[in-house]
Amino acid sequence: MGRSSTLLLPKHSRLLAGVGENLRLARLRRKLSARQVAERAGISRSTLSKVENGDPSTAMGNLLQVLVVLGLEQDFGTLAQDDPLGRKLQDARLTEKRSRAPRRPAES
Repeated sequence: MGRSSTLLLPKHSRLLAGVGENLRLARLRRKLSARQVAERAGISRSTLSKVENGDPSTAMGNLLQVLVVLGLEQDFGTLAQDDPLGRKLQDARLTEKRSRAPRRPAES
C-alpha cells in the first residue's frame, strides 16, 4: 500500500515550489552542500530534496529543521502572524448584539 499524494491547486503548488527554491538559494548563499544541511537537520538527503522541490508531502518538522540549520527559524514564527481576514471577521462579530446568558438562580 503506497502513500497517497497531497493534491494542491496549481497556484498552491507554485507557492510551495517557490518556498523550496528560496530555501535552496539560502543554502547555496551559505555555501552549504545538500549533504551538510541534511546531516545537520537530521533528515535524509532525499527528504531535503523534497523540501527544496516544494513536495507537499514533507512534514512541517522537516521544514523547520532546515530553517534552523540555515538560521531562518524566525521566518517560521511569522506564518499567519498577520491575518487581515481573520481580524475583519473578529471585528464584525464584536459589533453583533449578543444576548445575555440567563441568570443563575439565587442560592439560599
